[in-house]
Amino acid sequence: MLTRIVETNIHGRFLVEDRGAERLLVGFHGYAELAETLLAELEKIPGVERWSVVSVQALHPFYTRAGTVVANWMTSLDREHAIADNLTYVRKVLASLPTPRTLVFAGFSQGATMAARAAADNPCAGLMLLGGDVPPEVKSDPHITLPPVLLGRGTRDEWYTQPKLDADAEFLERTTRVTRCVFDGGHEWSDEYRTAAAAFLNSLS
Repeated sequence: MLTRIVETNIHGRFLVEDRGAERLLVGFHGYAELAETLLAELEKIPGVERWSVVSVQALHPFYTRAGTVVANWMTSLDREHAIADNLTYVRKVLASLPTPRTLVFAGFSQGATMAARAAADNPCAGLMLLGGDVPPEVKSDPHITLPPVLLGRGTRDEWYTQPKLDADAEFLERTTRVTRCVFDGGHEWSDEYRTAAAAFLNSLS
């Protein structure tokens, strides 16, 4: 049996809170979430009203057992092709928007890994990761330099553990500034992380 791969067109959706072209925050939601979920969280960051905010929807929707539509960025199946598709998608999203003076990527959980890929592929001023790690292909590429990074996790997060955060920080600190935010909580957003995100964004703009 032969396995073959063909390229095809697919349509993606993203949400935009347009507040001018000077500052742009582009976010990626977690597994089994929607763009609306992340946009609501980003809009709670203090001072975000000074930024245009984009929440990008993953290309692979599916139904939960309850019948709710959610989405997924990728699986381990044909991983390299999925990464390439997602990066092309992000480039097209950015190309459809006015070029900002300051661009920051943000992501939660699986979306954090996607945000790291986006930051490695597109020049930007900052990267905010919550509950998700820097992917191995980014870490293994010696030509990639990431911007200043905010790393966040809850103390009870069983997926993005403290050793994972420490490993990411050790890698990133070789080439960029890293701010850590470890808060009392689980695999989730928190007010403490939002406060840290506000300070991080202010430091960039």
